[in-house]
Amino acid sequence: MQRDNKTLDQIYDLFALRILVHSIKDCYAALGIVHEMYNPMPGRFKDYIAVPKPNMYQSIHTTLLGDKGTPFEVQIRTWDMHRVAEFGIAAHWAYKEANYFGKKTTVKVEEDKLAWLRESLEWQKEMQDPQEFLHTLKTELFEDEVYVFTPKGEIKVLPRRATPIDFAYIIHAEIGHHMTGCKINSKMMPIITPLKSGDIVEIITSENSKGPSRDWLKFVKSTTAKNKILSWFKKAQKAENIEKGKELIEKELKRIGFSHADLFKNEYMEIMLDKYKYKNLEEMYAAVGFGANSAVKVIARLLQEYRKEHEEENIEAKIAELAKAKQKRPKPSNSGIIVKGIDNCLVKLSKCCNPLPGDEIVGYITKGRGVSVHRKDCVNIGDLLSEENRMIDVEWYQENDTSYQVDIEIDANDRTGLLMDILKEIGTTKAKILGVNTKTTKESIAIIDVTLEVDNLEELQKAKKAIRKVNSVYEVKRKKG
Repeated sequence: MQRDNKTLDQIYDLFALRILVHSIKDCYAALGIVHEMYNPMPGRFKDYIAVPKPNMYQSIHTTLLGDKGTPFEVQIRTWDMHRVAEFGIAAHWAYKEANYFGKKTTVKVEEDKLAWLRESLEWQKEMQDPQEFLHTLKTELFEDEVYVFTPKGEIKVLPRRATPIDFAYIIHAEIGHHMTGCKINSKMMPIITPLKSGDIVEIITSENSKGPSRDWLKFVKSTTAKNKILSWFKKAQKAENIEKGKELIEKELKRIGFSHADLFKNEYMEIMLDKYKYKNLEEMYAAVGFGANSAVKVIARLLQEYRKEHEEENIEAKIAELAKAKQKRPKPSNSGIIVKGIDNCLVKLSKCCNPLPGDEIVGYITKGRGVSVHRKDCVNIGDLLSEENRMIDVEWYQENDTSYQVDIEIDANDRTGLLMDILKEIGTTKAKILGVNTKTTKESIAIIDVTLEVDNLEELQKAKKAIRKVNSVYEVKRKKG
């Protein structure tokens, strides 16, 4: 009464009657008799036989009005159902013989009835904290449920206030991971809408879905959905950490002047992996990417084995020599360009062709404005080549962190949602969107100009490749001027 803020006259099971019968058919026959004898209270009928609780509880509950207007509850169930209700799941494990008031009955448990127990054991494996597992078990056992339907009429039992996200993960993890929307009773609704008993829920999925959002964890109510979402992020984060670890290892190799082939020999790696108790290279990369180990320590351990095989070499002298040689390299300009024979020269990337790292480039000495850098295929380069004495060799600086602006043109058949799909695909790459301009011709051709910020030519190519995957796009080209 205190928990649910109810008064005494709102408690309907102060007086209750339980009816035990031999078959499910008898349960409904008994229900018809009691409803004929007493008037049932509207909204106080629950059929847990047709829709069992997740913990296997089955019974019919109905509240009737007595002769003097006093409500009382009637529970109707079979002897087998009664045994589960009284003694729990463990008592219903296999073929058992029970004795009720001198009557013996044999109980057979079907394999699918153990699904709830198996699921509970899975939660226990995934949860490190015993208190969290206990809290979850209590919640799943005692919290009210809602009963919703698939479009094919299958019943799914979910915790109270569950959402379509919970529903998707109850069906299958991959359905949940690729969920992009839902329909409730044939109407498009937000995926965080609380479900009500009787709702018919249809999940909309897409192969292009990036996976679940961390925000979903704020709305899901079922332990199954929560665990499957967390499991997805663990795998996704591992992949990201592996890539990050590889980058850090390569950066450290570059810093000391060694190649991957020099240090990553099988015999060296086996000793290093054993030292840090890694099962394989992926585990090592993931640990470095996550920060549990450092690239410096990993490379130092590999260097130890390298030294044993190359004792005659002075490794430290070699590293110092490479570092010194590195310092002697010409300093790049702010644009990330090295001008042959000149340090700290004023360099300007030409706007007529917008060169990017990876493009073949040439330099032109201007009057009072330093060196202008063009792509070799620039439309204006022909005029400049006539003044050979002003041409100068230039190259990209390899370790440059400068970013560059580039304009691209996207041609596509116009349709609803086209721009949104294009921006979404660009968002999957490292390119940053600085500006967008669109226009549509009379022939329904959409021409979209996008200004991107990228670090090099490779990033631009990845962005263009991503855009080409968008339905209706037929050309993506870099603007030359």
